[in-house]
Amino acid sequence: MTEKQTRPWDAADYVETDEDVVAYLEAAFEDGDPGLIAAALGDVARARGMTRIAAKAGLGRESLYKALSPNGNPEFATVLKVMQALGLRLHPSPAPDATRE
Repeated sequence: MTEKQTRPWDAADYVETDEDVVAYLEAAFEDGDPGLIAAALGDVARARGMTRIAAKAGLGRESLYKALSPNGNPEFATVLKVMQALGLRLHPSPAPDATRE
């Protein structure tokens, strides 16, 4: 029996187009888990070049890696800076199951 070689799956290897980025981040935001959202932003930032995104956002590369890791806890200002550096914006819309008060 031959042993199979595997390597960890990395979303950054598959987020190539703007459409990929939007779909990936929309799925993360729909889940609602802050850690997942931070990690997804980190995947996209790595796919686009973490050094370049950090510079555009005015943040340190190492601190951005840490903040956007699955265990990171970025400040909302950091999330907004990264979104802007990626050429994206947050767009609020009503949740499908939202109740109006």
